[in-house]
Amino acid sequence: MISVFDIFKIGIGPSSSHTVGPMKAGKQFSDDLIEQGILRDVTRVVVDVYGSLSLTGKGHHTDIAIIMGLAGNLPDTVDIDAIPHFIQDVKHPRTPDAGQRPA
Repeated sequence: MISVFDIFKIGIGPSSSHTVGPMKAGKQFSDDLIEQGILRDVTRVVVDVYGSLSLTGKGHHTDIAIIMGLAGNLPDTVDIDAIPHFIQDVKHPRTPDAGQRPA
């Protein structure tokens, strides 16, 4: 028997199809930087999105999903309640390492 959880994926935002993949991609990218031992050397990341992600990104929270993924989160384990505060810290850091993922 197929469960509803096999069909639908958990994600943030109004459209999980626009957040699950981008969050996983962000986490994979960050994990790769850690594996290569260069995460601490990175000072800036530029993300380009294409297709429907580029057309609906902010409205469907694709941008937030990418940031949360880069910070080491996954869609099924991210603390939904902590997201707004974390995003505020990224936008307006109070300390030099605000919003950074520990290596």
